[in-house]
Amino acid sequence: MGHRGWHMQRDGEALTLARRWPPRFDLSVETRLPRVARKGRLAHQVRQDLWRALQDLRGFSPCVSLRETPEGLVLRAGGQLDGAAPRAVAEARIAAVLEDRGNRARWIGWAA
Repeated sequence: MGHRGWHMQRDGEALTLARRWPPRFDLSVETRLPRVARKGRLAHQVRQDLWRALQDLRGFSPCVSLRETPEGLVLRAGGQLDGAAPRAVAEARIAAVLEDRGNRARWIGWAA
């Protein structure tokens, strides 16, 4: 258990952040970002914005994973869902958080 009750696992060039361990991605959306120096900070910022967008989704617990590739980072955001919810609607909300230009600029600046 790491930062304020969050599990963070680093495995080579990958990082996973989750409240519950082992992490579960019942919902998930991927995006690509440029490399950053502080992947942990990036993961926490994405997790916070994800929670703000989906906190009304009963039984949701966010998870974020980052994986380095030659082209940059592949970020997978989503999480565990212990309740009934329309998956497509929830994933569209996750995608909106991930593709928001303001969010992306803030995340990259904070993790640089």
